[in-house]
Amino acid sequence: MQYKQGQELREFNRLYKKMEELYHGLALKLELSDSAFVIFYTICEIGDGCSQKLLCQELSMSKQTVNSAMRKLEQRGYVCLKKGKDGRERQIFLTEKGENIIKEKIHPVMEMEDRVFVKMPREEREEFLRLTRKYVLLMTEEVQRF
Repeated sequence: MQYKQGQELREFNRLYKKMEELYHGLALKLELSDSAFVIFYTICEIGDGCSQKLLCQELSMSKQTVNSAMRKLEQRGYVCLKKGKDGRERQIFLTEKGENIIKEKIHPVMEMEDRVFVKMPREEREEFLRLTRKYVLLMTEEVQRF
């Protein structure tokens, strides 16, 4: 039995998948795995020395997935992991090699995103964010009831 989605929802899903495809293509062009790309990007946003726990929360990824990706990044010399204050939580610090990845690969992507975003008038950006927040809130409520 097949469920028939509304045309608008199908279009939204196509756009969502297209965005995922664009970022996957970027990661490939930058010679990074998808997980390495989003981890470097998120470290760039929240700061060096962040905990793996915070990284999991920010990325909405499981501890196992992040831990596996972090081990690979550590083995390749991009990050170094240190025990946090409580002894359990691990903090992530970029090595010089990791900082170079951020400067050479992640910053240009963020600058590109900024250029794209500001091409929309301020009112459209605000409306886009307002509607996206609303969709996420409504979807969160529905998922909790599911």
